[in-house]
Amino acid sequence: MAATELMLQDDERQTEGNSLLDVSVTIEPLPPPHIIPNGNARCNPSSATTDHAPNTKPKCNHDDRQDGGSSVTSKSSRLIRSLSNGLRRHHNYVKIPIPDGRGNRLPREWWKTGVAFVYALFNLVLTTVIITVVHERVPDKSVSPPLPDKFFDYVERVPWAFTVTEVNGMVLVGLWFIQWLFLKHKSIIGRRCFFMIGTLYLYRCVTMYITTLPVPGQHFTCAPKLYGDSERKVWRILRLISGGGLSITGSHLMCGDFLYSGHTVTLTLAYLFIQEYSPKKMRWYVVLCWLLSAVGIVCILIGHEHYSIDVVIAYFVTSRLFWWYHTMANTKALRGAPNNYLSRTWWNPIFNFLESNVTTPVPCVFSWPISLPWCNTNPCEQYSMVEGDANRDE
Repeated sequence: MAATELMLQDDERQTEGNSLLDVSVTIEPLPPPHIIPNGNARCNPSSATTDHAPNTKPKCNHDDRQDGGSSVTSKSSRLIRSLSNGLRRHHNYVKIPIPDGRGNRLPREWWKTGVAFVYALFNLVLTTVIITVVHERVPDKSVSPPLPDKFFDYVERVPWAFTVTEVNGMVLVGLWFIQWLFLKHKSIIGRRCFFMIGTLYLYRCVTMYITTLPVPGQHFTCAPKLYGDSERKVWRILRLISGGGLSITGSHLMCGDFLYSGHTVTLTLAYLFIQEYSPKKMRWYVVLCWLLSAVGIVCILIGHEHYSIDVVIAYFVTSRLFWWYHTMANTKALRGAPNNYLSRTWWNPIFNFLESNVTTPVPCVFSWPISLPWCNTNPCEQYSMVEGDANRDE
């Protein structure tokens, strides 16, 4: 019994000792291998150390490094081959950019042209109203004889000369209208023309109203004055509008619209637009239009229908307005320049409205008035592929 108890006590002490000797073993993850430029993995000394052999030195496996480098090299080679194949496939093509509507520097903007047309129409109607008003203030030629004019002193009146003026004016306006229809950028050019017509006739309303001149000659036959008869004045306005303000149509029987000459404005403006938007190789056409304009203006004076000052001022105002406007329109640097004195004109805000999106001079390009369906191109196509070699790699 004593021997048995001694054995049991030894077993219990051994069990308690084992329970006190708990060993904690922590396994840390190995760091990833470092890739060097030649594609091999650098050996980590700590990765070669084990718990069983703490003093052994790490050894690099040459075969493993060779396998890792070859795999990286093969991937790089495949990438280079794919890029070179792509370059060989497309090296025979050239990309040509085609501007679309978003990058268009000459947008049509027909609604602005419509606004300019309403502006011109309003001032033309206003001119007929002012003529009717001024007619009531023209002094009788028996009381106030014609003012002395140097041209009239040297040139006798030719009765049919003014008819030549109106015929030349209608021919020039007709030629310009046909030319305008065949211009590619007709919307931009049209709004410029309407703006200048409206502005010139607005100036004419002012000069006619503030200074009423007597008739230039004794041959004038003015319609009787109506004084306070508003209804008949309205009918005169409508008659003048329906006849285009021309004497050959029998619609212009009123006097007082002398300063300045509306016929000179029409002849000069039509010629300037024809000259500006005609190709250089059609010089004969421009010269012919200049002759029509010049002969028409001279015939105004030969017919003694306007004073010489009327014609001079009309030409000066029309030509300067045309040249000022196109100088600002064709020179982009002038629009925002602080030293641009042309921008001090009262119509500069209207100019900025009409020309805000026109960023380049309008070229003289012609096209059909109605676009044909087989001539239309795809506006969404931005690039055109030009084949350089027929035997290209597909």
